[in-house]
This record gives sequence, structure tokens and C-alpha cells, in this order.
Amino acid sequence: MRLVGISLVVLMFATASVIESGAGGADTGFSPGEEALSGFFLAIGDYYRIPQSEVVIIKERGIPAYEIPVVLFIAKRAHVAPEIVMDFRLRDNTWLYATRRFGLGPEIFYVPVSGVVKNSPYGKAYGYYKHKPKKEWKTIALSDEDIINLVNLKLMSEHYGYPPEKIIKMRSGGQEFGSINDEIRKEKGKIRDHEEKEVRAKSERGKGRKEIE
Repeated sequence: MRLVGISLVVLMFATASVIESGAGGADTGFSPGEEALSGFFLAIGDYYRIPQSEVVIIKERGIPAYEIPVVLFIAKRAHVAPEIVMDFRLRDNTWLYATRRFGLGPEIFYVPVSGVVKNSPYGKAYGYYKHKPKKEWKTIALSDEDIINLVNLKLMSEHYGYPPEKIIKMRSGGQEFGSINDEIRKEKGKIRDHEEKEVRAKSERGKGRKEIE
């Protein structure tokens, strides 16, 4: 009960801080050096359908940026509040132990891919999945890095409807997920702009034909 009380107090102060900093409508709670991550945090909020203020609270509790999706992913799959997963992680437990502690297994992190993922940050994890029958996936010993990479791969590929193979290639080139998010978002924006121009052009051509008739 005491730990729960402390957690609630911390969350109240974090929430108050977010509300105060966001009163002007422009401050997201990130320092200038972290602005490159703001789009990534927005993607997290959109994907998990939570306010960005909740993402900020998790960040302020001391969870690294690219581990926030892991907190939310495990919480959602285990049907528990994110605060419970956060508290467990912040007691220096590994993500694999946390996964099992909440009644889940490494199989939940698998993202179907085609092609070879060797010599990439995903090579080791997919090697486990490839060489073990599915019924034994629950015994796979994924590292924290494996789990963080897989959860963010799922987030990026599912949120944007983007090929996971391309994301793996970008990670293999040394890109962080904030940079990957920006690149995908811009690419999707260009495609959307192009499609809108095509629709407008077709509409104009249709109007022209009607005027001739």
C-alpha cells in the first residue's frame, strides 16, 4: 500500500508539471535537445490511443524513450495499468522477467518478416524464433535490447502500415527509432500529398469535360 501511495504522489506531481508546461498549448514537456523525439512520442500516443501527457508521465518516471512502448505493450497484453509495469521495471528487473512476471511469454514480441535479417540488430532474436518450434518460443531468452527493438518494430510497422523489413534495414544502418519515425512520417506525407494532387487533378479534368459537353 505504501508503494502504491508513493507512486500516486509521483504521478500527481508529474501530471501537474505536464499541465503547467502545456498550458500555452505548445510545450510538450521535452527539452530542446529532445525535440527530435516529439514525433516519436506522438506516434506512441496515437498507436496506443492515449494522451501524449501519459507518455510524458512515463518518461518523467525515468523510463528511457525507446522503452516506453515496451511498458505500454506489456501493460496492454497483461491487462494491467502501465504504472504497475513501470514500477516493476524500475526495480531493475529485465524486460524478459517482467514479461513472464505478468503471465506472458517471448512469443508476443514476434513480428512476421520476409527475407534475411542476419547482421542486423534483429538477427539474434529472429535466430531464436527461426530455430525453435513455436511451442517452444516461450523458452526463448530475449535480451532487453531484443525486446526493445521488436516492440518498436511492431509499433512503427503497424502504426504506419510500413514494411518491417525496411525498418530493420534502417536500424541496421544505425538509425534510432526517432529518426526512423520522422523518415516514415515524411515519406507517408509525400505519398498522401501526391494522392491528394491526383484526386484534385482528376476532379479538374472531370469539370473540364463537363464544360465542353
